[in-house]
Amino acid sequence: MLEISNKTNLLEQKSYKYSLQDVPEPNLYRDIYPYDQVPRVPFNHRRVPMGMPENIWITDTSFRDGQQSVDPYTVEQIVALYKLLSKLGGPYGIIRQTEFFVYSEKDREAVARCQELGLKFPEITTWIRATREDFKLVKDLGIRETGILVSCSDYHIFKKMKMSRKQAMDYYLATVADAFDAGVMPRCHLEDITRADFYGFVVPFVNELMKMSSDAGIPIRIRACDTMGLGVPYSEVALPRSVPGIVYGLQHYSNVPSEMLEWHGHNDFYKAVANASAAWLYGASGVNCSLLGIGERTGNIPLEAMVMEYASLRGSLDGMNLAAITEIADFFRSDIGYRVPTMTPFVGRDFNVTRAGIHADGLMKDAEIYSIFDTEKLLNRKQRVMIGQNSGLAGIAYWINDSYGLSGDEAVGKRDAIVTALKDWIDQQYAGGRQTTLSNHELTAKLEELSGGRLKASEVKA
Repeated sequence: MLEISNKTNLLEQKSYKYSLQDVPEPNLYRDIYPYDQVPRVPFNHRRVPMGMPENIWITDTSFRDGQQSVDPYTVEQIVALYKLLSKLGGPYGIIRQTEFFVYSEKDREAVARCQELGLKFPEITTWIRATREDFKLVKDLGIRETGILVSCSDYHIFKKMKMSRKQAMDYYLATVADAFDAGVMPRCHLEDITRADFYGFVVPFVNELMKMSSDAGIPIRIRACDTMGLGVPYSEVALPRSVPGIVYGLQHYSNVPSEMLEWHGHNDFYKAVANASAAWLYGASGVNCSLLGIGERTGNIPLEAMVMEYASLRGSLDGMNLAAITEIADFFRSDIGYRVPTMTPFVGRDFNVTRAGIHADGLMKDAEIYSIFDTEKLLNRKQRVMIGQNSGLAGIAYWINDSYGLSGDEAVGKRDAIVTALKDWIDQQYAGGRQTTLSNHELTAKLEELSGGRLKASEVKA
């Protein structure tokens, strides 16, 4: 049977109607996931078309998945981070939603305090246990959408839930019906989709969800969860590991609209950002992230990374305020006490710091030579150098000018006497066996001594 596709406007075969395969034994894909070896990437050389949606956005799970891997945030910390998320996402809601727990009194207080701010974005959603009582709680809180867990791999269905595929599907569909009865829009978290039988369970299940949605007149959001970080973004990879294939299949065989399709990934194999970008490129409007990538095991998709990906793919910030990324990182360090790894892109203390003398020489001539972009303008983070064994005269001069705010006629050059004197002292330190970089305190104290008080340690700029 041929039908005109409402997505491609082309005649397409509509004979691919997948039914549930209620197998007696779990399909664990042992050829791909042998467990005693590194997972394998199978290729089938089948390409799916790229099709980025008209609108793409970011959703946040910092207060749900992210908070499960750190000390619980206080209500005040959650409110502060919520305001920073809104500032970063801008007036057009590029950071569209953020999800909360609502189990405890503290959880509900945090929700209420954030609701009282009256911010349009990010919209507050929840994640709950799939019970009638929790659906009522969400409704009473005035929240429109909630996430529910619908694990879809045989690892979970057979091994954890001790059910058959048919039993699991029936249970999930009954849960969604409960959400509809409570007047709540469900967001179905298809846990472990990159180890699931896509055509034997995922597609038939989502088809039933889409039918229920149509019959009830209530939308259902589908969140494809790469729970173990096993997805890969490459073209021509076979399911279940293909991110393009999963996104394309959910649209093409289950008719999930782009705006109802969201990707949630983890970083176990360093592919969280690449997989999220692939999800956008192949048709999902939403990618679910957490601040600084904080989350289960190796973490979630770093939200700040997808802010940059959005700007790169769209060619515009669309109202986002990137300086808020620096405020968020500072808040995690100073108010939460979280140790941000120093080399982390965009948020680490040293992400735009160079130790190489030849790089510092380039920075002095033109910062663009060794800068990824104008970090001072976009992130309120100046390019900096760190003084060590290989810094050289140029690096030392750059560090002095930057640290003391010297410019124009006041700036020192790499041949300045104070620069060469400090260089001699640094060389002596390393000749004596030192291995570490020099601290700002050591350098400023020595400069005050060498300059006869002209460069005072108290005058160093923050």
